[in-house]
Amino acid sequence: MAALVDGFGRVHTDLRVSLTDKCNLRCTYCMPPEGLDWMPADTVLTDDEVVRVIGIAVRELGIRDVRLTGGEPLLRRGLVDIVRRLAALDPRPRLALTTNGIGLARVVGDLAAAGLDRINVSLDTMHRETFVALSRRDRLDEVLAGLDAARAAGVAPVKVNTVLMRGINDGEALELLDYCLAHELQLRFIEQMPLDAQHGWDRDLMVTAEEIVAMLSARHTLTPVGGRGSDPAELFRIDDGPAVVGVIASVTKPFCAACDRVRLTADGQVRNCLFATEESDLRTPLRAGADDAFIAARIREAIGRKRAGHGIDDPAFLQPIRPMSAIGG
Repeated sequence: MAALVDGFGRVHTDLRVSLTDKCNLRCTYCMPPEGLDWMPADTVLTDDEVVRVIGIAVRELGIRDVRLTGGEPLLRRGLVDIVRRLAALDPRPRLALTTNGIGLARVVGDLAAAGLDRINVSLDTMHRETFVALSRRDRLDEVLAGLDAARAAGVAPVKVNTVLMRGINDGEALELLDYCLAHELQLRFIEQMPLDAQHGWDRDLMVTAEEIVAMLSARHTLTPVGGRGSDPAELFRIDDGPAVVGVIASVTKPFCAACDRVRLTADGQVRNCLFATEESDLRTPLRAGADDAFIAARIREAIGRKRAGHGIDDPAFLQPIRPMSAIGG
C-alpha cells in the first residue's frame, strides 16, 4: 500500500463521504428556504458503489478514517448496512458520522451495533425560537434527544459542532459550552465558511475564532492543548480539565498545510479540497466496469492536483459552485 500524497508532501488518511445532498433542515447559512434541486436519484452512488470506493481507498490508498456526511446522512435508507459493511473491511477504518441529529435517537443504537465509532451533531442554539429562525424547522427537541441517545448507545466521543453567527446566536457561546460540559459532550466551534448556496457569505458578519476564545475566557480559564497534528480544531483545556473545547478557525487561521482530507460527493466525484473548483469523476468509470487499480489511480491523480491552500484570502478566490450540502462536511 502506497500512501496517498499530494505535491506538497501531505499524506491523506481521512476520507469524507457524502451519502446524500438532501437535508430535512433549511439552515440559513447553507441553503435558501425553498431548498435546492436535489441530485437525480440515478446519479447518486449505490450502496455497493459507496462501499467499493471506500474499500479501495482503505486497502490501496492508506485511508484510516472514514466520515459519513450529507446533506443529512440519516436520510440514506441503507446507512446502517453501509456502516456494517465498512466495519468489516480489512484493515478496518475508524468510522464517524456527521449529522443534524434529527432521527438520531431512533437509529443510533443500530449504528453503534453496526460499528460506528464516533459521531458529530450540529447544534447552533439552545433556544427553540432561535433554532426555528436558523433552521426554518421546529426540531430542537429531536436534536437534543439524539444527543442523549448517542451517549446512551456508547458512541464516544459525541461531539457538538456549532457555528456562531453575529447578531443571531453569538450570545450563546457560554450557554452552549455549559450544556456540553453538563452532558459530557465535546464542543467544537466552527467559523462560518463561504459555502452557502446563496453565495451570501460576508466575512464581516463571521464570528472569528479569536472572538470565540474571548467569549469563553470571560468565565473559564482556557489552556491550549498542543500536538493537534492534522486535527482542524485547536483544543483548549477548560479550567485545568479534563474537559476540552475546540475552535476551528478555517478562515482566519487555516490549517491547509496539515490537511489530510479527501472528499467523495454523493454523485461520485472526488474533491481534493472543500473549496475545490474542479472534481474527478469516479461514477462513470465505476459503472463502465473499471477495475480497482483504475479507481485508485484516479483518486491519486486528484490528490496530486491539490493546491497549497483554499485561498479564501486571495482576491481571486472563487466560492465553489456546489454548496456545502452537495459537497459533504
